[in-house]
Amino acid sequence: MIKNIVFDFGGVIADIDREQAVQAFIRLGVKDADRILDKYHQTGIFQELEEGTLTEEAYRNELGKLCERTLSWEEVQQAWLGFFTGIDVRKLHYLETLRREGYKLYVLSNTNPYVMGWACSERFSSEGKPLTAYFEKLYLSYQIGCTKPDRRITDSKMQPEETLFVDDGASNIAAGRELGMYTFQPENGSDWRDELAKLLIRLK
Repeated sequence: MIKNIVFDFGGVIADIDREQAVQAFIRLGVKDADRILDKYHQTGIFQELEEGTLTEEAYRNELGKLCERTLSWEEVQQAWLGFFTGIDVRKLHYLETLRREGYKLYVLSNTNPYVMGWACSERFSSEGKPLTAYFEKLYLSYQIGCTKPDRRITDSKMQPEETLFVDDGASNIAAGRELGMYTFQPENGSDWRDELAKLLIRLK
């Protein structure tokens, strides 16, 4: 029986567009943004930020060197938010339904302080609720110190056989299966509510 549902953030809860993010970082001054940015796994200082090995301030200083100017928090956050194309409030309502049905919901995300500064604020949803209002706990790579699909990014209190992992990344899904979790891989931007509901019925 499924008791826990672990959701990815970008591509599942929030729709993402890599090309839009690339253009946002190019406007910021990162000329090779197309080479650096990835939907699932960053590189260089972008990866170090998401792993928590580089502080926000140190990352912004290094990014400023690439852009050859001093960058403000707001400028950098705006570039990172270029990844996101919108939040479907119907998905948020469905998350609330799942919690009422007794499921414990979690987020497991490769992310950083800029994205979560927005997601954990009232700006996140059209109803003025932060991401934290919909989940028991957020497991965020920059706070944990590693990124998916690293197998260390798990919670020992969750039993794999009681856990459904929802992620749009194939390598992350494979890691979840190796840990013994049930998995579901929706496409980025899709309305996965009905498919997930049917899966949960099958897993009862």
